[in-house]
Amino acid sequence: MIQPKGFLYAEEGGVATITLNRPDVLNALTFQVYEELAALFPALEQREDVRAVLITGAGKGFCSGGDVEDIIGKLFERDMPGLLAFTRLTCSVVQGIRALRKPVVAALNGTVAGAGAAIALACDVRIAAPTAKIGFLFVRVGLAGADMGAAFLLPKVVGLGKATELLMTGDVIPAEEALSIGLYNRVVPQEQLAPEALALAKRLAAGPSFALGCTKELLNEELSTDLSAALGNEARAQAVCMQTHDFREAYEAFREKRPARFQGR
Repeated sequence: MIQPKGFLYAEEGGVATITLNRPDVLNALTFQVYEELAALFPALEQREDVRAVLITGAGKGFCSGGDVEDIIGKLFERDMPGLLAFTRLTCSVVQGIRALRKPVVAALNGTVAGAGAAIALACDVRIAAPTAKIGFLFVRVGLAGADMGAAFLLPKVVGLGKATELLMTGDVIPAEEALSIGLYNRVVPQEQLAPEALALAKRLAAGPSFALGCTKELLNEELSTDLSAALGNEARAQAVCMQTHDFREAYEAFREKRPARFQGR
């Protein structure tokens, strides 16, 4: 596995941990970070030792969005094809997170803003500290609130009305409000964030990874399908899962009154 230069990366116990590591600027994103994240998630699909992913930030923030000097200032030098290349790059990060057939847990240790909010939204589960205020700030800098999949994903998470408000105002809301509208799954004390998020990632890594991959794939597909198609997809997926070693193992473990030992096959 190639070590990225724009953030920290480690693997242990089936969990790959990504730590955005520019704490002096609340882990603002650079071109390099975007490029390395876009390349990393497809590569993780091939890492058999990685069964879950945890993404967090160093210092007091998760991610404050694009770096004002490294990215925003330099965008004025680009023509339309150059701008489109950049926006497609940012979207490819979200595509990579959603397409990865492995659970991705976000540990939100502080400010979650702009592109950082979009990355957190793309993750499967979001666990936050009380300091993790969140805002989709795009309209506040003259950009569309529809960025990096936010206009597609956010209504699915919090409902169309609240998503419209958040994307059109660019308001920053506190962690407890994000929890109350379902944007965060949990809010835990700061000192408990890292161990709790890691514990969840390890729990998912120890689970039936083939079945979890099917679950995520169908969640993605059924974001924009009808009930009839969804039922057909789920019937086929369950029939496939019923042929796996993990399904048999769960049955044998139940009969033998022991924990199941899933192998992801």
